[in-house]
This record gives sequence, structure tokens and C-alpha cells, in this order.
Amino acid sequence: MPDFFLFINEILWDSVMIYLLIGAGIWFTVRTGFIQFRYLRHVGKSLKNSVTPQPGGLTSFQALCTSLAARAGNGNLIGVALAISAGGPGAVFWMWISALIGMATTFAECALAQLYKERDEHNQFRGGPAWYITRGLSMRWLGIIFALFLLAYGLIFNTVQSNTVAHALRYAWEIPELLSGVLLAAATLLAIRLGIRGVARMMQWLVPSMILVWVLASLLIGAWHVEQLPGIVNAIFRGAFGWHEAAAGALGYTVSQALTSGFQRGILSNEAGMGTTPNAAAAAASWPPHPAAQGIVQMIGVFTDTIIVCTASALIVLLANESAAHTPLNGIELVQQAMVSLTGSWAAGFVAVITMLFAFTTIVVNYMYAENNLIFLRLHSKRNLWLLRAGTLLMVMLGSLLSLPMVWQMADVMVALIAIINLSAILLLSPVVRIIANDYLRQRRLGVRPVFNPQRYPEIQRQLAPGAWDNLPDG
Repeated sequence: MPDFFLFINEILWDSVMIYLLIGAGIWFTVRTGFIQFRYLRHVGKSLKNSVTPQPGGLTSFQALCTSLAARAGNGNLIGVALAISAGGPGAVFWMWISALIGMATTFAECALAQLYKERDEHNQFRGGPAWYITRGLSMRWLGIIFALFLLAYGLIFNTVQSNTVAHALRYAWEIPELLSGVLLAAATLLAIRLGIRGVARMMQWLVPSMILVWVLASLLIGAWHVEQLPGIVNAIFRGAFGWHEAAAGALGYTVSQALTSGFQRGILSNEAGMGTTPNAAAAAASWPPHPAAQGIVQMIGVFTDTIIVCTASALIVLLANESAAHTPLNGIELVQQAMVSLTGSWAAGFVAVITMLFAFTTIVVNYMYAENNLIFLRLHSKRNLWLLRAGTLLMVMLGSLLSLPMVWQMADVMVALIAIINLSAILLLSPVVRIIANDYLRQRRLGVRPVFNPQRYPEIQRQLAPGAWDNLPDG
């Protein structure tokens, strides 16, 4: 079975996904007028506006923290270590590139999710790829397929999180894997019963705190070993373009290995183009009341996840040993060993705690994404919701017992499947993305607060859910 998933992975990632991700990122960068670079300087203002509460949805900051909870999972720890193991230090550079062009892709998918959102029976906004595929492309059958794939993704990817936690706790304190799975499942059950609003309120405090702790720890370690930083930066850039291969001999990595590993682990970490983040973006009552505003806020999530958090993890791994990619350890133990070698034995427990927090927030939000798509499928009866919860908890416990290679291979396959559908959909809807971006930028140039008026675009207005963009609040 592992060989089968490995075979499928090689086909999807070597032949399809890399080109699709790069192509979509470049396409939306150009179509939106390089929006990720033009608005990077407005990050502070966007964050300030994002905390303004509006009726009928989460604040934009809550939606950002909720999506960051899913992004900032253990892909930021184990994923970085695996990328360096498979592609060398140069993989870090390509993770950065995947984030920079992926920010435009995230803008596109999140702006579309905002545009095509609708209200549920509790007056809460709902939306995501399944909705914009159905409303924007009039292809509900494909929306159903995406929703089913996302349900499967949520269950399978949660095994990655619990597997990482189990290995981290075993390495740090010799805690049995099954006990780790049971404890994580219990904490998850308590959280998911809060509902989307309760989870969002929890994430707006927990996620920034855990990210801040991890990044500060990395910065302090980097400052302590500042003399090694030039060599690390040199290894990253030389490895990205294969400049060191002749000297490295048998241990050298090709540009293809670095690029593939960087992009593969990059998308698993920042989720740009995967179609998961739009489920959180659609739940926000965006402020200012324009679909592009939520797209811009969500771009901050990609930047934070990869450029900041993943770089912090890569710094620790590479500082411990610039040839850390060649050590026999894989996954979270590599990160723990790196921290221990840099600071002392206490660091294994510190990484284990960070791992638990990252995994917990990701599992909870993945469940919320799955529940959101159950609502799209109109299968959200109490019985089905409890079946979904039971399945989530079972996969969390099962993941703690599975082997690492098989877990990651299954997750990679599911990521590729949902990303192919989502990227194809947003590329087909790229004229709408361009209209959203141009409308927002036009109002910004005029010096007015952007407000989306669907009456200016009759073709789009006919596709929107009733009430989604009516009676917009005044400033």
C-alpha cells in the first residue's frame, strides 16, 4: 500500500501539481496587478480593519486566525524538516517562492469565497470552493465532488497531526502513542462542540500566542549562533539553484529535488490554492465590505505561515547541522534533536508542547472545514454531525499508531486531488477575480472606502446568494 501511494504521489506532484501551482500563482499575480506586492505595505492597516465586528459573520481577524490555525499545523515543523531532508537547504528558498506567488492564489480563492458566500439557518455566513464552483461555474456536481474530497482530506490529514504529536511525546517523555492519541482526541471533542463562532474566538487568542512563542524561540537561538547565519543563507541559495552539486558529490541535491520538495511542503503548510482556507474566509463579515478585503487579509496568513513560521523552523534545523538533511532521523524528531543540540535536553519537551498546540488547532479547524462542506451537501443532521465527529476522533487516535511514510503519502495524494479541482475552478473564474481586484483598487485610488456594489456587474449579481451583499453597513 505505501508503494501505491508513493507511485500516485510521484505522478501527481512530478507531472501535474508543480506546474499547476506555479502557473496559477504567476497567472493571478499578473491578473491582479501584483496585488501581493502592492499591498504588502498595508499589512498593518489591513489587520487594524480586520478586528472590526460586523453582524452575520466572524471578524476578518477571527477568520484569519482560524485559517492560520489550519495552516500553522505541524507542516510548519515536520514539513520543513522533511523538505530539507528530501531537497536539501535549497528547498527552503522554493518554499518562500511558493508563498510569494501563492499569496496571489490565496487572494483569488478567498475573494471568490467572500463573493459567493451565503447565510445558513443561523444567519452565519458559509462558503468556500464548493459554493463558488456551484454558483460561479454552475457546476454543482463538481462542487459535490470537491466537498466529498475535502471531507476525506480533513479525516486523513488529521492523522498526520496526531502522528506527529505521538512521535514528539514519545521522543520527549516516552509517552505511549495510543495515550497521546486519546488525549488529543478528547481535547478536540471539547473544542469542536463550541461551534464555528466559539472556535474562532478561541483561535484569535491561541494561534497568535503559539506562533509568537515559536518564532521568538527561533530568533533567540539564531541570535545566539549569529556567526553561522551567513553560511545558512549561502547554503539555501546555492542549494536552490544547484550551485553546490559538484562539490557535494553523492550527497548533492538537484534543482528539481529542491523545487519539488519546497513547493510540495510549502502548499501543505500555507495551503495556498488548496481550497481549504476559503472555507474560513467566507465565514467573515468582511470590512471594508468588499470581497477583495478578505482576500488581502488572508494573504497575510500565507506570508506569516511560510515566510515567518516555516523560516523559523528551517533556521533551527539548519543551525543544528548544515548537513542535517543527511542525518538518519526524519520528521519531528529531527526538529527536536536540532533544538536539543542547540539549547539542551529541555528543548525536546518544548518542541513537543508546540507540536501539540499546532496539531490541536489544525485538527479543530479541519473539522470545522469538514462540517462546513457537510452543510453544503445538505447532510448536516445531528446524526451526521456526530458521525463526522466520531470519524474525526477515530482518525486522530488511529493516526498516532500509523507509520510516518504512509500517513504523509496519503495526505499528499488528498492535497493534490482537492488542489487540482480548486485551482482549475479559480482559473476558470479568473475574469471574476480580476473584476474584484480592479473594483477594489479603483476605489482605493479614488480615496474612498471600498464597498462592493453587485449592481455594477449584472452578470455576477445573478450568481450571488440572496442577501449576501444587500444592506451593507455604513462606515
